Amino acid sequence: MPVRPSFKKWVIGFGALGGAMFFYPHNNDNNKLLHTDKSRISSSSWDYNWDRRDPKSLVKPMKPDNESNQNTYHEQLINKTAKATRHIILIRHGQYNVEAKTDADGTLTNLGRQQAEATGKRLQELGFPYTLLVHSTMTRAQETAKIIEKSLKNIKVKCDPILNEGSPIQPEPPSSNWKPEVNYYRDGPRIEAAFRKYFHRADFSQKNDSYTILVCHANVIRYFVCRALQFPPKSWLRLSLNHASITWVTIYPDGIVKLWVFGESGHMKPQLIS
Repeated sequence: MPVRPSFKKWVIGFGALGGAMFFYPHNNDNNKLLHTDKSRISSSSWDYNWDRRDPKSLVKPMKPDNESNQNTYHEQLINKTAKATRHIILIRHGQYNVEAKTDADGTLTNLGRQQAEATGKRLQELGFPYTLLVHSTMTRAQETAKIIEKSLKNIKVKCDPILNEGSPIQPEPPSSNWKPEVNYYRDGPRIEAAFRKYFHRADFSQKNDSYTILVCHANVIRYFVCRALQFPPKSWLRLSLNHASITWVTIYPDGIVKLWVFGESGHMKPQLIS
């Protein structure tokens, strides 16, 4: 996928405004179907089959005893190779009532609503062809998504409890706020399942690039980023996110993952950042 000048401009704008870290596009954006770069063959640190969708894991091996078998095998590989790129845009909910005793009472504050509105307008300005907006079932995420949705036209919206906040894995170094081990035992598998559900290369039948917005929570987003970049998952608590901030991850057809921005809130006025 050739990188458009305007696409680079958007990313540079993200970093310049918010000071968030970002990376330039995948160097092999214009590669065709099968990845033949030698760096992939010799790489020992990146797991190209992290999502279990590498073509070689989807096609039954054949004995290379004749040219016909080889041609059939390579044709099958091509048919199982992703052609499109997936963009996952993660939005943390806006500021909410932290004194609430129940989730229903954890509504957005006035500041939180302003933050969500600013983020909705920012997503609108970027002008991507958003494919889907999914939010958790928690009140603060639902309210944030509803405000953002007002800025986006004709976007399909879904609700998914698998994205609810929780404790993904015991952090390293340990948190000063101790939690019973049962919290991680209960929440960890669900959050890992959410990662596997939403983070993967495009299906080989997908023709166009897609842009999915996930409105969820800080712990979930931080864990997702660590897993996607193949960083130690226990590192999640070392990362920090502002309310209603934007995190943008791209998954390329060959399984390479790039983080464009993390916790971007430069589109907000200083008084709105929390």
